[in-house]
Amino acid sequence: MSQQTLSKNAIETKGLGKRYRSFWALKDCSINIPKGSVSALVGPNGAGKTTLLKLLVSLSSPSEGSASVLSKPPSQKPEYISEIGYLAQEIPMYSRLNAKEHITMGQHLNDSWDSDLATQRLNELSIPLDRPIGKLSGGQRAQVALGLALAKKPKLLLLDEPVAALDPLARVDFLKSLARAVTDADGELTVVMSSHLLADLERVCDHIVILASGETQLCDDIENVLISHKLLVGKRQDTANDEYTIIQQTDTPKETSLLVRLNNAKFHNSRWHIRDVDMEEIVLAYMGQSREKIDIKATKGVKL
Repeated sequence: MSQQTLSKNAIETKGLGKRYRSFWALKDCSINIPKGSVSALVGPNGAGKTTLLKLLVSLSSPSEGSASVLSKPPSQKPEYISEIGYLAQEIPMYSRLNAKEHITMGQHLNDSWDSDLATQRLNELSIPLDRPIGKLSGGQRAQVALGLALAKKPKLLLLDEPVAALDPLARVDFLKSLARAVTDADGELTVVMSSHLLADLERVCDHIVILASGETQLCDDIENVLISHKLLVGKRQDTANDEYTIIQQTDTPKETSLLVRLNNAKFHNSRWHIRDVDMEEIVLAYMGQSREKIDIKATKGVKL
């Protein structure tokens, strides 16, 4: 049996990139996303999140590198598409058709479609099946779209900013529905959800990918990220050390603060006061690090 068949990852990319003329929307993206995980795809606008998702669902072709999705290269072949659910940012549906008509249409287009599953979920959420999609609230439309995506019985679900336009209550309801779907799938469903709303993602995600400036900044389990990243605070001093990698450094005349990724989990140094950091601090530090690289390139006259 091949190593690829035995892979524990739903998604593997190596040096994946997408270029539009001289502009790289995504570059040198190498990530591994475990099967059965719920992965947050995080980054600022223009970070390459949508580009990555389109490459994975085969709506776009890479300029360089490779991707393996459920042990297959992305393609438009029916056997590939049938295992993937994709919900685009604009939540595309027919505004004049109602939910019941969308469910019926899905039944004709997908061999593994589960109309009863979609109908049951929407009934439990008290979403009217006979009302045109265009007359539903934003939260109701998002729930219908999620119900349709899950009715396909995918092994991989890709969600591009699905809660960006929703109010806080609708976002919570959507994430609860997603969490329930993952639980019901019992490890057979992998989810990748892009967003810049980190607090929402922390409710359901156990893995994180950080993109900034079209490049991968971090890819790891959230638990590992929280354990390995710390804030070091101490008197102004030499910060070089092979036991950690500096992600962000802040200096004052008397004090130095370092947000670092530890290379040694048992790191201890009496010169530093060590404290835990949360995911928001970590994500912002990586984004800031990437922005500094852009500023340096710009001052050197490098075209971006």
